[in-house]
Amino acid sequence: MVAGAGTAASSASASPASPWSSRPSSASAEDAASAEDAAAAAPTPLDRVVPAPASVRPAAGSYAIRPDTRVRVSGSDGSARSARRVGDYLAKVLRPSTGFSLPVTTRSGDDGIRLRLTPKAAGVRTLGEEGYRLQVTGRAITLTARGAAGLFHGVQTLRQLLPASIERTSRQPGPWRVSGGTITDVPRYAWRSAMLDVSRHFFGVDQVKRYIDQLALYKINKLHLHLSDDQGWRIAIDSWPNLARHGGSTQVGGGPGGYYTKDDYREIVRYAASRELTVVPEIDMPGHTNAALASYAELNCDGVAPPLYTGTEVGFSSLCVPKEVTYDFVDDVIRELAALTPGPYLHIGGDEAHSTSHEDYVAFLDRVQPVVAKYGKTVVGWHQLTGAHPAKGAIAQYWGTDGSEKEVADAAKAGTRLILSPANRAYLDMKYNADTPLGQSWAGYVEAKQSYDWDPGTYIKDAPASSVLGVEAPLWTETLQTSPQIEYMAFPRLPGIAELGWSPASAHNWDEYKVRVAAQGSRWDAMGIAYYHSPQIPWPTS
Repeated sequence: MVAGAGTAASSASASPASPWSSRPSSASAEDAASAEDAAAAAPTPLDRVVPAPASVRPAAGSYAIRPDTRVRVSGSDGSARSARRVGDYLAKVLRPSTGFSLPVTTRSGDDGIRLRLTPKAAGVRTLGEEGYRLQVTGRAITLTARGAAGLFHGVQTLRQLLPASIERTSRQPGPWRVSGGTITDVPRYAWRSAMLDVSRHFFGVDQVKRYIDQLALYKINKLHLHLSDDQGWRIAIDSWPNLARHGGSTQVGGGPGGYYTKDDYREIVRYAASRELTVVPEIDMPGHTNAALASYAELNCDGVAPPLYTGTEVGFSSLCVPKEVTYDFVDDVIRELAALTPGPYLHIGGDEAHSTSHEDYVAFLDRVQPVVAKYGKTVVGWHQLTGAHPAKGAIAQYWGTDGSEKEVADAAKAGTRLILSPANRAYLDMKYNADTPLGQSWAGYVEAKQSYDWDPGTYIKDAPASSVLGVEAPLWTETLQTSPQIEYMAFPRLPGIAELGWSPASAHNWDEYKVRVAAQGSRWDAMGIAYYHSPQIPWPTS
């Protein structure tokens, strides 16, 4: 059970008249279905997917999924179970719309949809753990990978090569054809992430799962959960129970808030892993801590707990750096959260600590980073971490706007790895334009082209390209309360950030990309994704 989730979950639908309505009207749904029927007449070219594949070699012919098609799975070196899991996932996606039984079998054969995990085969060693090879002939679709993540990512490409109506949950007419040829694909960066702020407004487990499914379609491999802030503490901590019970009892605007029990969090982690995403939890500190300070008076330097906060200002709160109880608190929270989190990363925030002196900030991080390491995790922090003493192996997440910060480049030269999330490019909560009914504009307006048209490898001036671990698209939720509102701000910008993280730099071309992402619109319609119809993108008119 999700404590306090009722309001967030029940508000997940929007008025049909709103620009972020979760479902199209019946007329628009019929129009979309007609357009899908017409599009289904010709299979999608192999190079029309998002993110753009590393290599495409078209060939004559196509493969058609038919009533007798089987999903054949195989694996070596103990990987058969992982291949079966991906095969079951694929069949579950395809069955409702095709109406076909699509049995998943371990029996070998030279026909059907064949999913192969071959970790040691010479032909796939260069694909790494996330790459894949997709070969389509008139007789079979063969998807080969070294790791389960690669096989899963290849399935996402296969989905996009089928008509958009494949995403519908009722039987559709087809045909279900895939263009002939070969895709060989590997990611540019290992870190391709999206952040969801569940602190400003709380989102229940089912809402987070919905977003995970949308992220997976574009080969995002990490979900950064912002679990604490001034407005709410969202994870149960047994040793400090009032954090969730009191600190999680509200949100921006004064609603009831909510928090994840440990079982809720485990379910999010499990579901994310089933979609090949690693959860990266964040406990922001020493600033952005009013929810914690309100929950325990002893965490305040004056011993007085402030009231709960439901506004949107930042920079006014701070843990009491000189007090030893602060580090008892930090140790307990990190210990419990690390035990719940199988992934290797733990984010400690560190941004906008305006109420903490520089000396105290440095002293705090010097004590907290070793605690993260003690519990077996790698430290991730916002890029202000580079103004202190980043631990060996630490990762700094950049959220500035021009890449000119010298301390970030210096830290990168010294070995600190970087995640690129420039606010005026990658922040999904920035308004598209002055008329956008949601979001903020402190970093400027960010239309679809601006979010796509930059290079993570060269964005930080004087930082070595090798220091860039990847990209992340954060979504802050001061103004967002429902899943349709999340989707309206994320789409179409999120797929563009995903492409920057996955595709080779040579493939990044706005004029070509906008045509490919336009074709995603009918898929989002079929999935019920409430996206923004950017005028910069040539959406199909039929």
